[in-house]
This record gives sequence, C-alpha cells and structure tokens, in this order.
Amino acid sequence: MATNLLSPLEVKNAHSQGKAIRKLKDGDGLYLWVYADGSKYWRIRYWITGKEKSLSLGVSPKVTLADARKRRAEIHDQLQQGLDPGSERKAAKAAAVLSSANTFEAVAREWYGKQVGTWAESHAVDVKRRLERNIYPTLGARPIADLTPPEVLAAIRKIENRGATDLAHRVMGVVGQVLRYGIATGRGERDHTADLRGALTPHVKSHQPAVKEKALPQLLRDISQYDQAPTNGDKQTRLALQLLALTFVRTSELIGATWEEMTLPENPDDGGIWSIPGARMKSGKDHLVPLAPQAVRALNELKILAGDSKWVLPGRNPSKPISNNTLLFALYRLGYRGKMTGHGFRAVASTALNESNLFDPDWIERQLAHVPANQVAAAYNRALYLPHRKKMMAWWSEYLDTAIKTV
Repeated sequence: MATNLLSPLEVKNAHSQGKAIRKLKDGDGLYLWVYADGSKYWRIRYWITGKEKSLSLGVSPKVTLADARKRRAEIHDQLQQGLDPGSERKAAKAAAVLSSANTFEAVAREWYGKQVGTWAESHAVDVKRRLERNIYPTLGARPIADLTPPEVLAAIRKIENRGATDLAHRVMGVVGQVLRYGIATGRGERDHTADLRGALTPHVKSHQPAVKEKALPQLLRDISQYDQAPTNGDKQTRLALQLLALTFVRTSELIGATWEEMTLPENPDDGGIWSIPGARMKSGKDHLVPLAPQAVRALNELKILAGDSKWVLPGRNPSKPISNNTLLFALYRLGYRGKMTGHGFRAVASTALNESNLFDPDWIERQLAHVPANQVAAAYNRALYLPHRKKMMAWWSEYLDTAIKTV
C-alpha cells in the first residue's frame, strides 16, 4: 500500500525553490520532478533483479496526481508478475510501430511508391484517388493480416451502392494488388479479393458514343459555328474541338498539351509535329502526332488566345488548363449529348481510315497510340511509320475538309 504524501494543491503550487530539479516524493517510488523553468514530470523508481531503474510517467498537469498513482499501481502489478515495466513499455512501443507499418494504408502507400514510376501520370492520380476516397476511410487503419473477405466486400459495396459498378471493380483490382504485395513482403496472409469473385454486380461496358459517317459532316459544321449564335460559345473551345477531330488524340492528351510539346513551322503548309511525353500517355510511351496544315493553323490561332500561358488550352486561371468536361459539355450544347464525346473522334477516324483501304492497319494503330501486346516488352519506337503517318494525317485532314462541305 502506497503512502501518499502529496496533495493536488501541492502538485499545482510546486516550485523548484531555486534548484535545477526539485524532487517531491509521493511514496512507493513515485516522484514529481519540478524543474527551474516550471515544468513538472512524474517519474517512478523501481528495483528489479537487484537493480534500480526509473520510468517517466508523463507531464503534469496533463497527467494528474490520480493518473500518476494509477500508473504506479500498474507498474507494481507488473513487478509482482516478475516483469520489467521498462522492457514491457519498449515492447509495446515496438509493437505499435510494427502495427502501424502493417496497416492496409501503410502497405498500400508503400506499394504505390514502388509502382508509381512505371505509370502514366493520369493513372497514378486515379489509383491514389481511388484508395484515398474509397478504401482508406474504412480499411486504412486495419492491420492487413487481420482483414477478412466480408470487410473488404463491405468497403467495395459502398462504391457499388453509389451506382459506380465500373469503379467498384477497378478498386477491387487495386485492393487485390495491395493485398498480394502485403503477402510478398511478409505482412499479409491472403488476397481476399480472390474469394470475392462474382460478389460484385457485373459491369456492362458501354462504348463511348460516336456519330456515324453520314452524321460527321453536320457535326463538323455545328462545331465550326460553335462560337456564333445561337450557341455563342468561345473560340478557344471551337478550335479545341476542331483540333481534336484533326488529331483524334485522347481528350486528356489534348487538354494537358503545352506549347513546349509543339513544333510548328513558319509556313503552316509544311506541317508540324506534336511530341506527347510518355508521362501523359495511357501507354506510358512517348507519342508523335503529325500535324497537318489545318492543325497547325488551328494551333496558331490558339497561341494568340493563350497569351503567355504554357498551356495550349488555358482555363480561366491561365496557370491551369481547361477542365476535363469543357469539350464534352460543348458537344452537349451543340445537341450531341449521348451521341458524341471527345473520345468518339478516335472511333470515327479509325473507322474512316480503315475503310478507306489506303493505309496499313499498323499505321492507324500506331497513330491511335495502341501498343500491340507483342511490343510491350520490346523497344518502343515512337517514330515508327512516321513518314506514312504524316501522309495519312494529311489525308484525314483533307477528308474532314471535304466532309464539312458535303450537303
């Protein structure tokens, strides 16, 4: 039984009385150390195997006198069990550190750090956002080895219940990769997503809407009038849609384009080159887009509108590009909701180029930045078929010029 010597008031009013450290005893090894600067620390002295040791019990007043006495009692219980309180504390801290390193979030962030250098920037952003928004809030703090299939399914079902079935399947795939990484690094025991096959609502993939060939002339005419009545859109968006049609790149690739990527001749008729770095490509590979004279002229007009911005399509804040939805909403304003998207220009171009029977399918696929499976591991030549692709892109631009005049 401890002999309590201090009162709460004494603890509150304790001073060092000019000493560097003044030690006030409360009995059974408990002391209040009062320093000259006014700070106060609880400490306890104890003996084990004949050796004197001490432990800090916290800072007063955050740790009250009652708290300190409770901790003293716990330490005496450990001593009676033959345990060293200091060693037990170190073991508990080590376990806490190990546990924090073994949480799903810790393992996922480590896995992400290993993978991110191999991904396109847009994909890296998507993966990070999917984990942070959909998984960390529910599974992040859980030790990865303690997770169960029902827990994982419950987290994914929250996404599915929002109607985002495609996202649910994508997030499930990411979670599976993290769990497998946890197994490989000795912290996990099972990939629970393997047990959940068939548990999610199947996602029915829908193709991006794209107009048929007979509707292309009217679409091009509508776009050419976008910055005039009755739509009264802006010139930059009109030029962007025309450039999207001329180059049939992915919308994200056009939106993220900078002037540094463009090689534009003084004479537009000489054509130009757009060099898209691999970091912005879905394939992760550098990509060259031959620019026909029509595309160069559109870019020259955009350069005037862009002013000092580094972006080909700056937003209201010139330090950032336009949003991802700008071009899609422009098509909506033109009456093409559900009929056409920015991605749809790729389908239209692919169909027309293939049906022309003028171009080798490999040239078309390379211009679409589709990397054949048998070339993924091989050296990727961004300039492959470039002379042929220049002629093909010139033909495509003339094809669009002819189409817009078709009645």
